[in-house]
Amino acid sequence: MKVFRKLLVITALAVLLPAVAPLPAADAWKLPPETATLKPGPGVELVTGQCLLCHSADYIGTQPRLSRAGWEASVKKMKEKYGAPIPADKTSALVDYLVANYGK
Repeated sequence: MKVFRKLLVITALAVLLPAVAPLPAADAWKLPPETATLKPGPGVELVTGQCLLCHSADYIGTQPRLSRAGWEASVKKMKEKYGAPIPADKTSALVDYLVANYGK
C-alpha cells in the first residue's frame, strides 16, 4: 500500500509540476505603449517630469475634476505618503497646471 501511495504521489507531481512552472523573468514582459497625452499648456513639462514618473497620462486624465484644494491635497499626498520627488518651489506651478487642465 505504501508503494502505491508513493507511486500515486510521484505520478501526480509529474503531471502537475509543468502546470506550475516558474513565472517568466521580470524583464520578459513590457507595459503597453503610452497612448494618452497630457493636455498642452503652461506647466505641462513640469507635470510630465514629475507626475509621469509613476502615473500614466491616462491616469491623470481619468481622475475626478478636482478643485484647487483637491489638487493641492492630492499633490501633498503624493509627496508625503508616496515620496514623490516634487520640489517645494514647483508645487504651485504643478497644481496650477492640474487645476487649469483637469480641474472643476
